[in-house]
Amino acid sequence: MRYLVVADLHYTLPQFDWLVAAAVHFDLVIFAGDALDLGSIVDYRAQIVVVRKYLSIIAARTRVALCSGNHDLDNRSPEGEKIASWIREVRELGIACDGDTLRLGDLTLTICPWWDGPLVKASIERQLSDATAERATNWVWVHHAPPTNSPVSWGGKRFFGDSELLNWITRYQPSMVISGHVHQSPFIEEGSWFDRLGSTWVFNTGRQPGRPPTYIVVEPSARRAYWLAAGQAEWIDLNAPLQRPARPVADPPDWLKAVDRIPDPFLVKPAAAAD
Repeated sequence: MRYLVVADLHYTLPQFDWLVAAAVHFDLVIFAGDALDLGSIVDYRAQIVVVRKYLSIIAARTRVALCSGNHDLDNRSPEGEKIASWIREVRELGIACDGDTLRLGDLTLTICPWWDGPLVKASIERQLSDATAERATNWVWVHHAPPTNSPVSWGGKRFFGDSELLNWITRYQPSMVISGHVHQSPFIEEGSWFDRLGSTWVFNTGRQPGRPPTYIVVEPSARRAYWLAAGQAEWIDLNAPLQRPARPVADPPDWLKAVDRIPDPFLVKPAAAAD
């Protein structure tokens, strides 16, 4: 399998357009939260309608997993905790989402919601405890906030990660944790898009404006992870000990050549103007 990982698109529609086009080149698209943008001038209810349409198109092309981020919270539970009720409703599109754990071959994928209080946090603890009994060789968590005290959550002056997630990683040692949330981590001194905590690889895609988004691709069979950003293409060996810096991509794989050729629909000339 080959996973495409994105996060923090924040209702940037050109990035969603790219994701629709790129999805066919991957067996699984993992969206690690913050599809919406609470700071946008577009009402969040309208954003949900549009993002749901994009997700339905992507889900028709490949398998999709989606966790909530802090910008995706649109409601409150009966107990008063913030939740992303719209994300739970995308299950009807065949998308794995908050609270789900699914098995795909030798992959166990656990999708964690954003937690805003003790009840949702306790539900994640139960979810992880239940999943560990059936974990496959490759157990991957999707959790919007990265673990604290790691370069993947470094914001330049302090860490912005989740201390509870760090405790869960220490306890269960999954194969991999996929996150976003701290946009600048991969681009600043002492930050990074990858780290290793015990036997667990942890990732943060980071965020840049424009098209395409920053993204990570994981190839479990080749034991490689790639990170692609504007003017940057790096990879690490998942079988090797943690080493920094990551290696530059010198020989692009076929899937990277393919997604690099995806045209920007706003820049493509109409047929009548082609000559």
